[in-house]
Amino acid sequence: MTASPSRPPAADVAPRLRDRIRPLARRHRRALITIVAILLVAALVVAVRGITGADRGPVEPPPPTSRAADDGIHIRPSGEFMNDPQRPFLLDGVWHAYALVNVDHPGGNGSSWRHYTSADLVSWHDEGIAIDKYDTPLGDAETGSVVVDTGNTSGLGAGTVIAILTQQSEGVQRQSLYYSTDGGYRFQPYAQNPVMDNPGGPDFRDPKVVWDGEHGRWSMALAEGRRIGFYTSPDLIHWTYRSDFARGDLGTLETPDVFPITSAGDPDRVRWVLGVSANGAAQGRGTGYAYWVGDFDGERFTTDDDAPRWLDQGADLYAGVTWSDPADGTAPTRRYAMGWTSSWDYADRLPLRDGGTGGGQSLVRELRLVPDGDGWALRSSPLDALAGREGDAQPVADARVDATTPLADAPGGPSRLRLTLTPDPADPARETRVRLASPEGGTVTVGYDAERRQAFVVRDDDPDGIMPDAYDRPATAPLPDTEAGDPVTLDIVLDDRTLEAFVDGDAAALTSATVGTLDGAGLSVEAVDGTTRVTGASWTPFDVGR
Repeated sequence: MTASPSRPPAADVAPRLRDRIRPLARRHRRALITIVAILLVAALVVAVRGITGADRGPVEPPPPTSRAADDGIHIRPSGEFMNDPQRPFLLDGVWHAYALVNVDHPGGNGSSWRHYTSADLVSWHDEGIAIDKYDTPLGDAETGSVVVDTGNTSGLGAGTVIAILTQQSEGVQRQSLYYSTDGGYRFQPYAQNPVMDNPGGPDFRDPKVVWDGEHGRWSMALAEGRRIGFYTSPDLIHWTYRSDFARGDLGTLETPDVFPITSAGDPDRVRWVLGVSANGAAQGRGTGYAYWVGDFDGERFTTDDDAPRWLDQGADLYAGVTWSDPADGTAPTRRYAMGWTSSWDYADRLPLRDGGTGGGQSLVRELRLVPDGDGWALRSSPLDALAGREGDAQPVADARVDATTPLADAPGGPSRLRLTLTPDPADPARETRVRLASPEGGTVTVGYDAERRQAFVVRDDDPDGIMPDAYDRPATAPLPDTEAGDPVTLDIVLDDRTLEAFVDGDAAALTSATVGTLDGAGLSVEAVDGTTRVTGASWTPFDVGR
């Protein structure tokens, strides 16, 4: 599908569920002494903003809080509502990431940006709130993206960390600029916000900004209902509309992503990927990260194939962000990805550890572009660095399964289950189910259907019936390269109420949030209409809290 040469009217699409927790609250009236203090601070901020980039001296970042982002292996909310991750960036050897949180949920509304740092994209540390909610009349701080303005294109100083993000007030979404002079630990709003006003539509959000080195300017992808708009800017402040990419069958598009990548088999040919968070009901699935492979000339995106592909076949990888290591160059053969492990169908019903709700963030994964039929596909797998958090593996005895066979239970805390399922040549099972029994009751099943040549995840862990019908929908992932009799390997990472299953290395990924905790889950394997051999199985606990 080619981009439209002129801008059509804004799509009339109903606001999404997450808008319900947006800016409704306003600050309470302060006591007189507090008002005086605020006015004095505001005057000081105005004076500081008047300093030019050349005049402003270096600001040392605050010391890290040294608090792990979670006592598991994922970024998790602690007593707050968490949703969209914000694309990480590397600065002075440290990765910086952010996530939207509502610290007042459920009694209050609006989102802030919570800041996390990591040296290896595996162990994350919580650095506190970097952008406050409702610090300007334009509304709270919603999804956006962060860049380092090394060339001082904005005039705010070379090396300034700049966030372009959505703010919403009275239902109107606009794009604002926030900047940080301490390396991304704290941001302040640009005095002339918004940098992009709303042209007249309900959906105008989630800017994703990158530097376009070929044309010497900034490029933005913006979610506008059922289309993605593309814009350019010389300075991150003044933006020009260029084109759009429209879809009518994926619901309201969100959190767009556009990036170059090459295949290891053809490193000289640069391909471009356009990704979006979308509703896959027309494709027989729920929400997720949909994408197309094609070409992008800095202004227009064209696809190789009109049909979208999906990065993860599970129910719960949404609002995905991707990024590359600067050391890999401008057209890398690998890329990283992370997404929100939840769904707007039931995010407010998911019980998380420490009183948090909404959902956490997935493991960071490595992406590769591979040939797939007549086109190209993104494959994802856990980072090799994740093994550095593993403890000693606990082997599970091989088994020949022709019914339901209990195996060794999971260790307490986050863990990793690896096993290989091989149909018995004399009596191959039609289906093999790996069941994980939650201590709270119910099971989550990861399995392989040999007849349909697909992996699947089924959640039967809602004994109290608190979840909607969407939660009960099975997730399936086709495995077209798997032939009859082939072994199928499963690599399943469990952490509290998150399951991430990787099949045959990177052939398929299925991510699911769960109602019941999976720490210490009971393990059994069932073979249906035949026999399966379970080999090479092991439980590996993760070392946590570091």
